[in-house]
Amino acid sequence: VQLVESGGGLVQPGGSLRLSCAASGFTFSSYSMSWYRQAPGKERELVAGISSAGGVTNYADSVKGRFTISRDNAKNTVYLQMNSLKPEDTAVYYCAAVRLGSWGQGTQVTVSS
Repeated sequence: VQLVESGGGLVQPGGSLRLSCAASGFTFSSYSMSWYRQAPGKERELVAGISSAGGVTNYADSVKGRFTISRDNAKNTVYLQMNSLKPEDTAVYYCAAVRLGSWGQGTQVTVSS
């Protein structure tokens, strides 16, 4: 099982980023997927989750209305569209197939002027 995130970077407050997570080594379309994040000195927290077919999503209250999780099962990829970014969104973002106990290596998102 391999999960590889990409798309992180430095962005100004109010800006947008789209994270991608390419999955391999398992039947991607059979598993729900999640995005987590961990800021310095804080515990890892769930940001968003999506069901195996993509019909059900859930979000942390802190990102509702700003972030959108989606997936393309034909491409074995899950996305996190992040809009209206705030400095408090700064963290390392991880893609996870929690049922498999699999995590990506993380991608850094920094929101700063």
